[in-house]
Formats: sequence, C-alpha cells, structure tokens
Amino acid sequence: MTTFQQFADTTVDPPVRGFWHDSGSANSPALGLTHGASSNANSAVLVAIGDAFADAGFTVLRCDLPYRQLRRFGPPRPGDAARDREGLKNAVGAMRNRRANHIFLGGHSYGGRQATLLCADVPGLVDGLLLLSYPLHPPGKPTQLRTQHLPKLQVPCLFVHGTRDPFGSIAEMESALALIPAKHKLFPVEGVGHDLGFKGKSKDEGLAARVLEAFQSFVA
Repeated sequence: MTTFQQFADTTVDPPVRGFWHDSGSANSPALGLTHGASSNANSAVLVAIGDAFADAGFTVLRCDLPYRQLRRFGPPRPGDAARDREGLKNAVGAMRNRRANHIFLGGHSYGGRQATLLCADVPGLVDGLLLLSYPLHPPGKPTQLRTQHLPKLQVPCLFVHGTRDPFGSIAEMESALALIPAKHKLFPVEGVGHDLGFKGKSKDEGLAARVLEAFQSFVA
C-alpha cells in the first residue's frame, strides 16, 4: 500500500489542495481525482481508487474543489461551477509540474462532471478521463439531461456506473455516451448505486482493483 501526503499550492488561483499518492516511480503517469457534491477528497471511493492506482505505478492527486476549500460542509452552489473547473485546471498544472508522462483526470459525480465540462472546453488538456457515477440527470428527472457538452469531448472517457444509480440507468448512460465522438466505454458495476458501494469509511478494495484493470486496458 502506498502512502499519501498533504499538498497545497497557494501560488495559483484557485489554490490546489489535497493529497498526493506517490508511486515512487519517476515520470509515472498521473491521475487527478476529485469528489462529488457534499463530499471531499477524503471520500472512501477516492482513497481506495487512489491507493489502487498508486500501487500500480500512477502518481495520484486527490484534490478538494475550490467550493470545498471555502466551505467544509454542504453542496456546491450554482455559481461555484466555473471556479471549480479552474481549480481542476490548476490541479492538472500541479501534475504536469511533476513531469508525468501521461496525465488523466476524473472524479466522482459532480467532480467528474466538472472534469468533462473542462475538457470539452479545453481540448488536449489531459490524455483521458475516469468518470465515477456520472450524474446524467437529477434523480427522478430523466428529461433534465446533462449531455449538452458531450459532443465536444475529444478525449478518451471511461465511465464507471452502478446498475442501481438513480442519477441514470445503464440504458440511459449508453444512449448519452453515444453522443461522445472520442473513444469511450461504460463499465457497469452490478448491484450498487451512486456511491458505488462505498459507504462511510468502508472501502471496497476489490472494486478499486477492477476499475484499475478496466482503465489500464482502456487507455493501453
């Protein structure tokens, strides 16, 4: 198991704050991960994914989005999204400063969605995206699709999605992802919801390993 350490860069605006999982390898690939609404960089799913990828030779940066740096609790506000995307862009810069040979970005739910929006607007920013529980629509509101930017995505995208996720069924996800012109794949996780089976401080190391294997195969 790799160790991780706190990290903060206040020389950029928004600042970057989070944790590095150091693979110990020079010029390793890097993965930036961020959290869902009402969560933070210490969420169980991000810690487990970060550990699994670092054990496989990735340098991983788990980061708190700017809204979470300002408020310890609660979801993002409607006006936070643009600044949160700038924070993710600065996180990519922090990974680039580590001289990573490939840089990937992603996150859980809201954080993953902001990563897709950022990469739709900034083609070539990263080499691929890992999206955990993409929030396709609000629960119970299937017509309010968050797909307008998907036709602009030009980066490979792996979507990890529970078969019981109220933010989008597997069939709905398959239909939406057909809008993406770049290489993409849906990795269903049987029997879990939006939390992918990670509740509280519990960790599903088996799922993290399967996500790692799927991602390595996808980007190979």
